[in-house]
Amino acid sequence: MLRSTVLSLAVATALTAPALRAEDHDRGTSPTQLEAITVTGSNIKTTDLEGPSPVQVITAQDIKVSGKTTLPDFLRSISANTGNSVNEQLTGSFSAGTAGISLRGLGQQNTLILVDGKRVANYATAYNLQQTFVDLNSLPLAAVERIEVLKDGASAVYGSDAIAGVVNIILKQNYQGAEAGVSYGGSTEGTGQTEHDFHLLLGHGDLKRDGYNVFFAVDGTRSNQLNQDDVSWMRDSDFRDKPGGTLAWVPTNYYNNDPTQGYAHAVGPVRQLPYGAITPGQSGTVWAYNPAQYTTLIPGIERYHAVLKTTVRITDDIQAYGEAIYSRSDASFIFGPPLAIGSGLRAWDNASQQLVNIGTTLPAGNPANPNSAPTPVNTNLWDLGRRNKRDHTIFSRFLGGVKGHSGNWDWDVSAQHSESSLKEDVTDFANRYAFQSLLADGGYDLASTGNPAGAVDALRLATTRPAVSRLSTVDATASTQLFDLPAGTVGFAAGYQFRNESINSRTSDAVLSGTELRPAIDIINGSRNVNAAYAEFNLPLLSTLEANVAGRLDHYSDFGNAFAPKFSLRYQPLDWLLLRGSFSRGFRAPSLPEITHSTAISYSSVIDPYDPVTPGQPRSYTEVFAANPKLQPERSKNYNAGFVISPSADTSVGLDYYHIVQNGIIGPDNEQAMVDAKDPRVIRDAQGRIVTIDNQYLNQQSLTTDGVDIDFKQVLRTQRFGSFTLDGTWTRLLKYSEPLVAGQAPVNGAGSNVLGALPHWRGSTGLQWSLGDFTSTLTWYYVGGYQQNPANRLTAAYPERVKSWSTYDLAIAYTGLTRTTLTLAVQNLQNRRPPWDPSNTYYDITQADPRGRFVNFGVDYKF
Repeated sequence: MLRSTVLSLAVATALTAPALRAEDHDRGTSPTQLEAITVTGSNIKTTDLEGPSPVQVITAQDIKVSGKTTLPDFLRSISANTGNSVNEQLTGSFSAGTAGISLRGLGQQNTLILVDGKRVANYATAYNLQQTFVDLNSLPLAAVERIEVLKDGASAVYGSDAIAGVVNIILKQNYQGAEAGVSYGGSTEGTGQTEHDFHLLLGHGDLKRDGYNVFFAVDGTRSNQLNQDDVSWMRDSDFRDKPGGTLAWVPTNYYNNDPTQGYAHAVGPVRQLPYGAITPGQSGTVWAYNPAQYTTLIPGIERYHAVLKTTVRITDDIQAYGEAIYSRSDASFIFGPPLAIGSGLRAWDNASQQLVNIGTTLPAGNPANPNSAPTPVNTNLWDLGRRNKRDHTIFSRFLGGVKGHSGNWDWDVSAQHSESSLKEDVTDFANRYAFQSLLADGGYDLASTGNPAGAVDALRLATTRPAVSRLSTVDATASTQLFDLPAGTVGFAAGYQFRNESINSRTSDAVLSGTELRPAIDIINGSRNVNAAYAEFNLPLLSTLEANVAGRLDHYSDFGNAFAPKFSLRYQPLDWLLLRGSFSRGFRAPSLPEITHSTAISYSSVIDPYDPVTPGQPRSYTEVFAANPKLQPERSKNYNAGFVISPSADTSVGLDYYHIVQNGIIGPDNEQAMVDAKDPRVIRDAQGRIVTIDNQYLNQQSLTTDGVDIDFKQVLRTQRFGSFTLDGTWTRLLKYSEPLVAGQAPVNGAGSNVLGALPHWRGSTGLQWSLGDFTSTLTWYYVGGYQQNPANRLTAAYPERVKSWSTYDLAIAYTGLTRTTLTLAVQNLQNRRPPWDPSNTYYDITQADPRGRFVNFGVDYKF
């Protein structure tokens, strides 16, 4: 199957050991001993690959036989990625074109991403204005040797951001040889989406024999943009044949803030439609446009990664190493329809640090005004065309260090600098000053699509938004065996880390000068230093029982100290039975957008029961967020308990229970509650309609979640029909409880989308068949259904439940040609559409994608 537990890896090592010993004997050398290694979650080396905390190991071969071509596609498919994470389908955000992973559904900010056991820079700006995270799209796939997913809290070892767990991406070590590969794939749905991939691996020198190793890898991918109108079942935006579905068109071209007071004739790509078809309960007719032509589902991507690693043996006991990672990514997509003009149009006033209203009332005599008096208008700047966006991201990491063995001590000292930079280019926005001038003198007719080229060019605005996130670290670790106890030797590790973190996310000059209409702003400018010391003991209490005790103290220059302890037990009373459990405390430091100098403006919608025009219907508004320098870290308590049963080398079953309590979660006040309570921070216009909500980040409510991970594997070997491997990884989410509003009773969101789409069940099961030169893998991916948020159910026809999504992937590899591997992979074999969810455009992007069946053919050649 695609994944194996650490126990499975240990079994594989045991199976190959006899062959290794025989080979050593033929060479006249001593038998190979199992080498003590460091497993994610501990700094103490061990030969016990199955430790006191659950670690899922994914090998390069697992990834290859899956047929998936990107690192995020594979990682996001694991069952522990319960929900509340996004991939590049989320185009309407400041972090568009990125991808993350959210273990236990706690958000990308609570899953720590490491490369070769060390941190890398977060993405250049924040997701959802406050969440900092590592963009998985920036990390290489071809260079990966294995990935270790620690599904337990690990702040006692790694510090902040590891409340839900750790994903450690380990690059190839001591690689020798050369390999090149290309692949081509496309959707059979008729969308026209295709993907091209390539990779090249080069390695020279054996560290033990030659005293050095140099490794270079490069890979790239290119895929074209998938828009909503490319997908047959979404292009007309008419979902009235679905339960609770509507005609999802957008009203435009009307006067006096009343959609039924429409233009006298069609202007732009609009149709005249019954208002009630768009907004149930309304009467009359409206002009409206189909948003599918202005919506990108998956951006067009061009992305390249390069890795250069060098290791040199200085003496028999000391090695020097260096590593450079560089990636470049371009994501292109439609930002939205031509700019909307109407109530709520604003621009930024940098002097007062607030939004100012821009009038959209047509003067008497204006060519678009049919009345003799000034008249408010709502329309789009149709002659400017759709707005487009291109995000250019560069990621780098430069690491150097020395490690070795002195006496009884193993040690490692390193330093690194990592950066993620963004240049966001947007086109076909609108110039505020040109708009005000043309509105006043009638030089641009809002009720026409034949305006003079000079007026259109004067309105057209292109902007660039730069951002950069930087991380510099110094790490020093040492481990040893201290002394012997009756049951074994006490292991010890200690370390120190210094980090400097900074983000400088700016906005465009056009926004700062007040030129851009309807600006979205995410200004972050801050940095901090972190000093940390940590220690860990491994205590053999009995021959079958080990205890591990760890602790870490971090000092942040902005908020102060955070201490995280951990205690775990590993009990193996029988060769085939392992019991384990742990308790730990963790923390997440306030992100720089949350605690430092930052201002953010975004656009959203809320149900407004007091709206004078459409009461009880969604109302779009502008939200202004402010940072809070008085924030404290989020704190957690983690409990884990489980067992692994492995009666033979070919059979294993594991079960692990987790329980996490997170306190002081940082977030803004709930906007819906603010509206319902008539909070004074909800700003309304003269008509009484919401235009702005002012908000600030606070340490707010608590969250409790628990669930069960189930892993199993069975291998069957036959002489005639080859070997079969059945394995699976499943997660059952039992509870995900959090108040919707701080101070209120908690709501259990497990199995619903009240707190984000969080299905009870998520998992995969695969069957691999190897016979001769053929290897085939059939994998079943399952995402459970979930209850619909009652707040979303606006009509009786609204479905109570979103259905489950079940898909199969098939990958076939043929190795019968010299040095060549041919691979055919089919994802979503049955061409299943995502389940209907009317609270989204059609489906929830955190759980599914719209590509349908996707077929990929690849060729790999080893030189």
